[in-house]
Amino acid sequence: MLQSKSRTWRTLLIALIAVMAFSIMAGCSKKDDTATDKTNTTTEQPKDTSKVVATYEGGQITANQFDLQQRIMLLLSPDMEQFAQVNEFREYMLKQEIAYDYLAKKADDKAKQAGEKKATDQLAAIKKQVKDAEFKKMLDAKKITEAEVKAYMVKMFTVVESETAKVTDAEIAKEFETKKKDYTTATVRHILITLKDANGKDRTDANALKLAKELKAKLDKGADFGKLAKEYSEDPGSKDKDGLYTDVAVGEWVEQFKQAALTLPLNKISDPVKTDYGYHVMRVEARSEKTYDQLTQEQKDTLKTSVAATKLDTFMQNDLPKLIKKTDLPKVETKTEDSKTTTPSTTTPNTTEPKTTK
Repeated sequence: MLQSKSRTWRTLLIALIAVMAFSIMAGCSKKDDTATDKTNTTTEQPKDTSKVVATYEGGQITANQFDLQQRIMLLLSPDMEQFAQVNEFREYMLKQEIAYDYLAKKADDKAKQAGEKKATDQLAAIKKQVKDAEFKKMLDAKKITEAEVKAYMVKMFTVVESETAKVTDAEIAKEFETKKKDYTTATVRHILITLKDANGKDRTDANALKLAKELKAKLDKGADFGKLAKEYSEDPGSKDKDGLYTDVAVGEWVEQFKQAALTLPLNKISDPVKTDYGYHVMRVEARSEKTYDQLTQEQKDTLKTSVAATKLDTFMQNDLPKLIKKTDLPKVETKTEDSKTTTPSTTTPNTTEPKTTK
């Protein structure tokens, strides 16, 4: 199934915190002795004499440290490039760096060791995926060393480990209750008609809907669902399986498809259901609610990380402002189109997450 959701950068960053234990997408960095690649521990670092852009209880952030954090963030999350010159985004990233600096220092040895291990594993996985030579090119393009990326990851994972360790079983169970429907499993057969035909040509919304309705009519008359799915469906994830998804947690699906999977009467052919990807003709063949004790350990860990992410966001909103003594981050000046004068960049644009296949 395909997924796509529109979010502002702020919402996107908060959401990314929830998956930081599984992918390197958001976070902050500031080099310290505990988070340096051991292969470079003997390399003497030049003294940082750049301007202090933030002072907080127990530490400070310099301009060079903030710039490094930005470059690493853009290396690991290129989609954020469009926001790099937006002042509100930069200020948020500075606060995030302060938060991670502060919380990493408060973490216990167990969290630091776990953070080190996860960072090592994640870095190895990235290098394996993109190959060493290509990874070196990516680092050079951003003027970053592997040790600096490692430090970034260690700090991030240390905070994640520290915060998730504080989550109780009762809190995980409570989180499950708020998201219980997402863990309902359903077996769904469907045909997807997208806004592009098999030859890649654009198809109008009206034409896509017309074809979906024609397929529903055929199904209502007794046509074989699997055969029609193989012939017409444009969902690569299910087309070759007679349009079938078996025992999938509905929370993995895009919202409109999820709601249909939750509410359609069993074994009834649906009217066309519109999502970001086109029109779906659906049939829910089985549906089962889960209880907390039926969750897998992976699902409980996901809920645990979600609770930790919420707590981290609460810390950012409520506690962090009390810890910050001063910030002095220079504004980014951008030229206006109708004059040579420059103005601070303050617009917060929207972004759309890339489409991914489940």
